[in-house]
Amino acid sequence: MADPAPTPQELDRPGRPRFFWPGGLSARLLTLTILFAVLAGVCAVPPALASFEAKWLLDRTRAGELASMAPDVAPNKKVSQRVAAQLLDGAGVVRVAIQTDGARIPILPGPVLKRTPYVVDLRSQDPLSWLAAPFQTLFGGEGGYVRVIAKPGIYRTAEFVEIVAPDAELRRELVSYLWKLLLVAAVLTSGVGAVVYLSLNLFLVRPMQRITNAMERFRADPEDAGARVPLSGRRDEIGRAEAELDRMQADLRAALNSRARLAALGEAVAKINHDLKNMLTSAQIASERLAALKDPKVSQALPRLERALDRAVKLASGVLAYGKTQEAAPEPRPVPLAAAVASAAEEARLAERGVTLTSKIAAAERVSADPDQLHRILANLLRNAREAIEHQEGRTTPGRISVSLTRVGETSLVRLTDNGPGVPERLRERLFQPFAGSGRPDSTGLGLAIARELAQGHGGDLTLAESGPEGSTFELRLPGAPEPSPGRKRTAKTA
Repeated sequence: MADPAPTPQELDRPGRPRFFWPGGLSARLLTLTILFAVLAGVCAVPPALASFEAKWLLDRTRAGELASMAPDVAPNKKVSQRVAAQLLDGAGVVRVAIQTDGARIPILPGPVLKRTPYVVDLRSQDPLSWLAAPFQTLFGGEGGYVRVIAKPGIYRTAEFVEIVAPDAELRRELVSYLWKLLLVAAVLTSGVGAVVYLSLNLFLVRPMQRITNAMERFRADPEDAGARVPLSGRRDEIGRAEAELDRMQADLRAALNSRARLAALGEAVAKINHDLKNMLTSAQIASERLAALKDPKVSQALPRLERALDRAVKLASGVLAYGKTQEAAPEPRPVPLAAAVASAAEEARLAERGVTLTSKIAAAERVSADPDQLHRILANLLRNAREAIEHQEGRTTPGRISVSLTRVGETSLVRLTDNGPGVPERLRERLFQPFAGSGRPDSTGLGLAIARELAQGHGGDLTLAESGPEGSTFELRLPGAPEPSPGRKRTAKTA
């Protein structure tokens, strides 16, 4: 039987983290380890060669000094040229001299040199000269000589001791020492680099690979039990990252489960509300027919029935409207604000209910907004203000709503102020939350939530600026402030 085809989630699911991946952090770490190990070895070579050469030259100086003691014990304080040549050859030098009281005294003079020797002063070498001396010997060419100046070891009264020696033997010794040094450096750097690489790979790279793999598996399938990162219990940043990732995955799983349940619930509520709205519409038709009857009992009960049906239809319509897909993106353009306020006031039925609207906006003033969405925002705000005024207990003064426009830089600030009862303190924090921002039993609490969502879709916002027993002020911020057309500012009233 053939194996079933893998699902898209299984195809997208990453495998187990590999110890070495050419494009991964482990490969980069190995590359850096090799580079730094080689760099460390290269940096260690010049000082080692310089130390070796300085010691070799000092040994030759002491040998030359020792050979120069022969004339002191010879008759007449002199030795023959043959004996001097043997002494110089045994010491590995071609000339020995000292300087006393500012005068240079040749102890064992040698033959005339064909090339001028280069000088190495062992008394006081600066670091650059000390490091460059071995390479001068290695690449100075064949048949060269080195003139060495050092502090005296036997001639205590001398200012310095000077020898001249051929550099061929020194070059051979340096080459042999260099190969040994490179071999030792290669072994040491390889061992140290391997330890460093394995340690970093074990303590950093592998945990990061586990964290990355857990994130990738969680992205591919949040329900995958293997996507949970194993906690190592470490107290460093890696341990904190593991713990935070584990908490984040748990929170996201809970949020996804809650979202799935809410989606299913919302779909069910939408279906119920749709059927309920049809039923309520039928009930309204039946109530209108009952109104035609002349029965006193029916006439007495009918207003309560009509109010209950109106509230039920309003609730069902609001829930269905809010449960629709996300609002379309606004298409802002210059809109005459005074005309938009007047149109919204008409829909909010301000004149029918005796609430006065005072517009402090010139006819030429414009705002940048989507006309339809701006109408919905203003209508919601004006309707809420009217209903708040109408439901205020013990009210004796007429209701008033004023609208004004202020420019703040490139922002249009529309202020709507009413003389209603104000927003209760307990409702202010959740004023713009769906189904929770209203204190009236006949309201769905969706008007302000929808209005704010539309304002934020424009890149602006809707906020409660002030509220108290004297009334409330809402501020609608809209980005972009088109220049007003020429015209005089006027104040309009709608009774």
